[in-house]
Amino acid sequence: MTEFKIPELGENVATGDVTKVLVNVGDTITREQPVLELETDKATIEVPSSVAGVVKEIRVKKGDKVKVGAVVLTVDAPASGNGDRAAAAKTPPTDTSPSLDAPPAAPQSASAPAQASASSRVVPMPVRQTQEPAPAPAAAPLPPARPDGRAAPASPAVRRLAREIGVNINDVQGTGPNGRITQEDAKEHARRILSSVGSAGAVGAGTLARPARQLPDFSKFGEVERQAWTNIRRVTAEHLSYAWNAIPHVTQFDKADVTELEALRKRHKEQVAQAGGNLTVTAMLVRILATAVRKFPQFNASIDTERGEIVFKKYLNIGVAVDTDRGLLVPVIRNADEKNITQIAVELNQLAERARDRKLTPDDMSGGSITISNLGGIGGTYFTPIVNWPEVAILGVSRGAIEPVWQDGKFEPVHRLPLSLSYDHRVIDGADAMRFLRWVVEAIEQPFLLSLVG
Repeated sequence: MTEFKIPELGENVATGDVTKVLVNVGDTITREQPVLELETDKATIEVPSSVAGVVKEIRVKKGDKVKVGAVVLTVDAPASGNGDRAAAAKTPPTDTSPSLDAPPAAPQSASAPAQASASSRVVPMPVRQTQEPAPAPAAAPLPPARPDGRAAPASPAVRRLAREIGVNINDVQGTGPNGRITQEDAKEHARRILSSVGSAGAVGAGTLARPARQLPDFSKFGEVERQAWTNIRRVTAEHLSYAWNAIPHVTQFDKADVTELEALRKRHKEQVAQAGGNLTVTAMLVRILATAVRKFPQFNASIDTERGEIVFKKYLNIGVAVDTDRGLLVPVIRNADEKNITQIAVELNQLAERARDRKLTPDDMSGGSITISNLGGIGGTYFTPIVNWPEVAILGVSRGAIEPVWQDGKFEPVHRLPLSLSYDHRVIDGADAMRFLRWVVEAIEQPFLLSLVG
């Protein structure tokens, strides 16, 4: 009797919910045959078997939560040298085949180039680095705000720095003469905030994670119904809460005239459809955004707070938020700057279908450089998207509309598209963000220039 255990499912994925059992007792299974469908924190995946033989016992059912390493079924595998069943005879002996109890090779090989590229260029951040490991200073308590209400003793330059890195100057304890706050004090306080949030395992506002507050008894007011969070909804909430509190967000807005872009889209949509894609505004924006990020490399970066560095990535992958019945998923178009709009449209269509069919893998949603969130199909004018950490920017797209615009001494009807750019102010200055957004707007308004000058 041979046991099949849940293999490693991906980086930082320890559990999953059984959504479907794909085999029955008495079935003959082969190696690599899907036997289970699991919903993990990041995606719904099919789990292939690492053993072959006749299924004797199934120990899980739909709705069960299972951990990596848990036994889910047993098979009656033929002993070596005896009469092998046809299914098992096609596979190599168990002691020489790769074990699925080890991490899969594909995710490792996929992440290796990204890690190598990410480390190829780093710029020191203005954060004090220590020779000691980070846990010691992270555990130190943060100083309380000044109870006497007096202004913090700090110069205008230090106050400006504190604003830029998202620190309340009144919470900083000064180490200079007479308790005066220095730039190093502000930087050290910022590092402590991030370390405190990370070590607490929860996200709060201000300096420390807020303790959870107990809800009132809503049943006193009427009938209620409780539903457990899905893994994806729970992880989305945790991820966005961390991003909102760890990143000093700024959002800037603009509108683009999409008259020419819409004409091009309608003219070529049938051609793209024949290739298997859907020529949407999102697909065209992926290509525009990829080119813009190449011209503004600070938008393709991440902050390494532990090492006090900014990591500039040489690869360029664009994440696209997809609305599903289970919550928000963000599959990634890899090397978007090397693909034409037709290729992007085809790939985006395939990823969206896999997202809605619960077929995305963790690899499909990792390694993004910047994200697009398009809510134009639903409505609205502007919104403030949350940066998809560890990225540093996200472009929000709302519904376009015909508006009167004053041109050549008269009002003309113009089809305009609202854009919202949120970014991490620790890496990106407001002026650079506005230049970036204006570049995107001009590329939308003059799409031919994208082919003419790149």
